[in-house]
Amino acid sequence: HTPLWSYHPLLRSFKRLASFRVTLPLLFLVLSLSLCSSSSASEPYTCASSSCETQSPSSFFNNINMMMQYDAIVVGGSYSGLSAALALVRARKRVLIIDAGQRRNRFAHESHGFLGNDGRDPAAIAAAGRADVAKYPTATFVDGLAQSAAPHEGGGFIVTLANDTTYTASRLIIATGITDELPASPPGLREGWGRTVNACPYCHGYEVADKRLGVIALHPLAIMHANIIPDWGPTTFFTHGTVSLSDEERIALHARNVTIVDGVVSSLVHNDAGDNLLGVRLVGDEANLIPIDAIFVIPPGRQSSLLATQLGCAFNDNPMFPGYVKVDAMGLTSVPGVYVVGDASNPRATVAGAVASGYTAGAAVHHSLIPALPRKAPSH
Repeated sequence: HTPLWSYHPLLRSFKRLASFRVTLPLLFLVLSLSLCSSSSASEPYTCASSSCETQSPSSFFNNINMMMQYDAIVVGGSYSGLSAALALVRARKRVLIIDAGQRRNRFAHESHGFLGNDGRDPAAIAAAGRADVAKYPTATFVDGLAQSAAPHEGGGFIVTLANDTTYTASRLIIATGITDELPASPPGLREGWGRTVNACPYCHGYEVADKRLGVIALHPLAIMHANIIPDWGPTTFFTHGTVSLSDEERIALHARNVTIVDGVVSSLVHNDAGDNLLGVRLVGDEANLIPIDAIFVIPPGRQSSLLATQLGCAFNDNPMFPGYVKVDAMGLTSVPGVYVVGDASNPRATVAGAVASGYTAGAAVHHSLIPALPRKAPSH
């Protein structure tokens, strides 16, 4: 008969270990105990195959491999990713959260507009969220950069880290966000980001209310920005050679008491400590300093991760918001089993919005992991 260890490399390894006076029965006992522990109350497991009946040794060990996978991998351990993970671990699913520590709002000192956390340090909010998830026994955290993702030959997905470590799961949630690409010019723009230069007036407008506010056009939607910022204070709109205003747009801005400056900004001038903005200089008129206390911009952005691209997810074709992953109301992408939450799929995302999208997707992933009940014709 064919020796038992020929069925699988793991058993062949057991044979080699036997030469060191470790008996095969003992090793099978250890294996059995490990399988029992994997289906304990703290780490529930639902058989991933269509049948859990007696199988050949080959299929038996394939199922062991599947049992060692996570139900879901969440890439990105900030607000949306943690929220998605929380929904899943509360459903007692095994979740791996991979975090590179690159929150989009890490440059800001305060977060506003998130109920119950208004004015709190964004890092503290994220840390509290991580602690909330970590207290559940089916949550696992790995600090690292997810380098690639691909379909797994046994089903689900395989994620590879920058250090070549790999993890597999039935579902994948991408919560890696957007990277704001602030231009190097004008000088002072990047240096003030998160302090004197911000994007969202709902997040940071109240703190500069009634001060001298400026909008620098880096994006066509800067015109919309210039129309709403006056509700926080007197506003100057620098077209910066980026937008060309129609007569109607100029009339609308003047009606909002917006001062329009058609020149190109050459620099933002801060105090020596860099925490206060003194004003703005224009190209060709550097001797003149236009007093401004705070600047609002809509910076260009790009996906912080290539995972969605690698997996073939469809992207939004809206020219105003290029580069965002297209998802349905539950966060599901065009690739079955792949969900994208937070800023990576929503250009208007805030901390509150990211949390909401993450929890919605987490619940949707849980639903997707439950095998569909057989459909039967109603009996009469």
